[in-house]
Amino acid sequence: MLATNRSRLVVMPVHGDVAAPSVPGAIYDVGHDGVARVLPSVGGISLNVRVGDGAFAFAGAVAKGGRDAIVPPEKLTLRNMFEMFTDAIVGMASSIMGDKNARRFLPLIGTFAFFIFFSNCMALIPGFAPPTASVKTNLALALIVFVMTHVYGIKDNGLAYFKHFLGPVWYLAPLMVLIEIVSHIARPVSLTMRLVGNIAADHKVVAAFFALVPLLVPVPFLILGVLVCIIQTMVFCILAMVYIQGAVAHEHADDEHAHADHH
Repeated sequence: MLATNRSRLVVMPVHGDVAAPSVPGAIYDVGHDGVARVLPSVGGISLNVRVGDGAFAFAGAVAKGGRDAIVPPEKLTLRNMFEMFTDAIVGMASSIMGDKNARRFLPLIGTFAFFIFFSNCMALIPGFAPPTASVKTNLALALIVFVMTHVYGIKDNGLAYFKHFLGPVWYLAPLMVLIEIVSHIARPVSLTMRLVGNIAADHKVVAAFFALVPLLVPVPFLILGVLVCIIQTMVFCILAMVYIQGAVAHEHADDEHAHADHH
């Protein structure tokens, strides 16, 4: 065992009176209970490398053009998985934001989807701690959504973007401003706590059954865990798309209302 007094990190499974998961090459954090757990930022390097391989294979085939950009490989590969994943994201975004905005915001929404999904899946690996079970990680993601919502809103509509904070009539403006500010502040809080609560709970349930009966019994909970990973990724991305679409569509909506009133 190799460790430091300050960080208490070990670079190989600990033997003796300390129980450690058997993940070769991973770095562990020995907790106060004497149990060594894989650090997600280092223990998940191999997973991240494989995900990166799939992403680069997909991007390389598209950039290359020709037959490889259209015809998928005959066997199931990481590239196939990324193509299906990306196609699902584009389809979901198109139904919410329209085709134009779906392609415009695909880099942002797609990044959220890939990061959150594969981070969630780490909850299903015994000994790994999913990054999305941390408030800090999820708050960072939620703040990006919060900031980019207003950035795109101002970019597309200018200062007129802030008109929707005032409400439909001028005498309700003081009340509507207060309501809108509270609702916008609640958005990152809601995104953060929803993702933290569901993934942390799922991780604890799977870990508990693995500790009690490691064979067969945890399988149904692993299947449910996969569904939780998918659903929570979809919920976060759908809400992010709804927020952004609402911000960039204000001017267009106002024009439609004005046109209807004119007639």
